[in-house]
Amino acid sequence: MNPFSWLFGNRVLLQGKQREQLQSWRAVAEPDLSLPHAEVRHVVVDVESSGLNTSTDHLIAIGAVAVKNLRIELQDSFYAVLRQKDPSTHENILIHRIGGTEQTEGEEPVDALLRFLAFAGKAPLVGFHSPFDEIMIRRAMRQYLNESFRRKWIDLAWLAPAILPVLAVETQGLDEWVARFGIVNTLRHNALADAIATAQLFLVLQDHARHAGKEPVRDLLDLARGQQWLGQR
Repeated sequence: MNPFSWLFGNRVLLQGKQREQLQSWRAVAEPDLSLPHAEVRHVVVDVESSGLNTSTDHLIAIGAVAVKNLRIELQDSFYAVLRQKDPSTHENILIHRIGGTEQTEGEEPVDALLRFLAFAGKAPLVGFHSPFDEIMIRRAMRQYLNESFRRKWIDLAWLAPAILPVLAVETQGLDEWVARFGIVNTLRHNALADAIATAQLFLVLQDHARHAGKEPVRDLLDLARGQQWLGQR
């Protein structure tokens, strides 16, 4: 398969119920970004893949958890391993610990992605270094559902230094940020465990943002984008 085919679309033939599920998601209303971010459901996302090449590697797993009212809603979480034609390399499996059999016997990608859409709705998405997660999910959405999946993401890798610039001098990666606030993740590189750890960091940043008078969802988006622009000048 052409690794860039996700950019141009594929011939996707969804079954009747699958088409209905996709149309139902497309019909969901967009959230009001002027509302206080504490009151809006956010979905924190993490993925595992067969490698770090966003053009040729494959999405293996998605983990996600909802955050609302300054709480992590553990009962409102998502996890799926997408069925792979061939398992990823041994070295890759050692990182995410999703074995070859689990990969080849995973959930049908179309159904897993439709479940994820139903779970996430149109909520703002949150990640750490989220462009990687976004590209991997978008590639899979285009390949299996012919869906562009253009969503709003809040990247904590940029939001954290925007809100806590003093700490950012000595704190950079996700592991460093969660350690800074005593957040423990004993299952690193498990997509759901990483999403929950990222959600805990998001709660910390939401609280600091509120105390700084940054209340609307749009404020968090603007802070992260502004910091990214400053960081990439």
